[in-house]
Amino acid sequence: MRIVPIVDPADPALRDYTDLTDVVLRRLREPAEGLYLAESAKVIRRALDAGHRPRSVLLQQKWLSDLEPLLQSWDIPVYLGSAEVLEQVTGFAMHRGAIAAMHRPALPAVADLVRDAHRVVVLEDIVDHTNVGAIFRAVAALGADAVLITPRCADPLYRRSVRVSMGTVLQVPWARLDRWPEDVVQLKDAGFTIAALALSERAVDLAEFARHPPSRLALVLGTEGDGLSSHALQVADTVVTIPMKRGVDSLNVAAAASVALWSLRRPEAS
Repeated sequence: MRIVPIVDPADPALRDYTDLTDVVLRRLREPAEGLYLAESAKVIRRALDAGHRPRSVLLQQKWLSDLEPLLQSWDIPVYLGSAEVLEQVTGFAMHRGAIAAMHRPALPAVADLVRDAHRVVVLEDIVDHTNVGAIFRAVAALGADAVLITPRCADPLYRRSVRVSMGTVLQVPWARLDRWPEDVVQLKDAGFTIAALALSERAVDLAEFARHPPSRLALVLGTEGDGLSSHALQVADTVVTIPMKRGVDSLNVAAAASVALWSLRRPEAS
């Protein structure tokens, strides 16, 4: 690695790290420019362990000793600056000490991703990056195999998603569906039962469904505001609901995902 002291916060070499608080701009820039950001030493380690390649690292001097063992074999610039200078570059105070700009990995084909899977989670149009990250964390922790996201779903590699997931979005295999719900046929052809998690008159109690769950199951989750679309409900083989008390009609989608994944976990994932 090459240590590069930051002299000018406006240096074009720091472009990967600018305007980080502009969500709309970063959502467009990062996929287009083939990068994502890994924030904190723990997340950077998970990114490297997943085989992802760094482009550069931005950090304060005091964090260098913690990251040096991870970075010493990479021929990349490591930009060092004071807390004040780094805030001028990024637009926020870097409490986690370090951010790495990583090369965005190529996504696998859906057919390849689900070939050996038994538990798959499908996220329909979930646009909140915090929820996406939390769902990935639940998927990793509770033993599901993969995540599929619809075309309008938030980017799992956006900085907030990566951070909330504690870096598990870098470990869980995922892919983006080109068309939804048309691409559900790929799951059905692979032998998956499609279970929509939603409120519906035809819904089955989760506990009842979990007594004899299918071997290959795709659990479909929708946006917290509107829930699943009518199209998603139409292509589902069954609708599953989590019974509520005290007048509560639903859980946050990430919490609901955790409850459902725990209930429907395979024995070997326990």
